Amino acid sequence: MKRVFTILAGCLFALAAWASEAVNINEATAEEISEALNGIGLSKAQAIVDYRQANGDFKHADELVNVKGIGLRTVDRNRGYIVVREEGASSKKGS
Repeated sequence: MKRVFTILAGCLFALAAWASEAVNINEATAEEISEALNGIGLSKAQAIVDYRQANGDFKHADELVNVKGIGLRTVDRNRGYIVVREEGASSKKGS
């Protein structure tokens, strides 16, 4: 039983490390967003891209709650992986 738990824990850590790439939500494709953010599938990622195209760049990660299907809990869960910056600007994680 201990061995099963150890293997399971190792898989969880590996999954967390795999999803640790930050993504600029103002430049990324739907595929890149869905791969980088936990709880964001391809359809929600496409909604982020569509919202960005219709309303302009995000100025803060919290603006993602304006996208249908994305709540504050999802934003909070991914805050460390969300980058919001305009092209050529300095990096601003989660802001």
